[in-house]
Amino acid sequence: MPIIPEDKDWTWVLSRPCPECGFDASTVTPSTVPGTVTNMLPRWRKVLRRDDVAVRPNEHAWSALEYACHVRDVFSLFDQRLNLMLSEDDATFANWDQDQAAIDGDYAGADARTVADQLQAEGEQIAASFAAVVEDEWQRTGTRSNGSEFTVLTFAQYFLHDVVHHLHDVDG
Repeated sequence: MPIIPEDKDWTWVLSRPCPECGFDASTVTPSTVPGTVTNMLPRWRKVLRRDDVAVRPNEHAWSALEYACHVRDVFSLFDQRLNLMLSEDDATFANWDQDQAAIDGDYAGADARTVADQLQAEGEQIAASFAAVVEDEWQRTGTRSNGSEFTVLTFAQYFLHDVVHHLHDVDG
């Protein structure tokens, strides 16, 4: 059964803690992202070793495998967007339909071991990219296709909430 597409605007997490996962964006800077991401990677590997990794908990939620594929792709997408923000003035981001990406990428049929390796590599890459950001670059800007505007600082905060929240989704 297909998942109902996500249509929430999660940018509100930039102004208040997330009541679901407890994430507080005010504690995040681009320089704190690398350690947080790399500390999550072993936890994702553990999730991807579960016997029921591909089983959806209900008809409205992705399986842990599908969430891991999404996070892998978020790592890659946000790395591209971060580098765009750092290299172009007032960068604009093309639309990304995460639900279509799940279908096109066959998240439900992915191999968990392969996803674990890919998620590790993409996580290390985005961690390295954020580690290279210097404080003078934190105010560089980018705009999402829906009009949401970010600085590198708020982009880091928004990004980190996404991956922390999804680990919370599957850790339960």
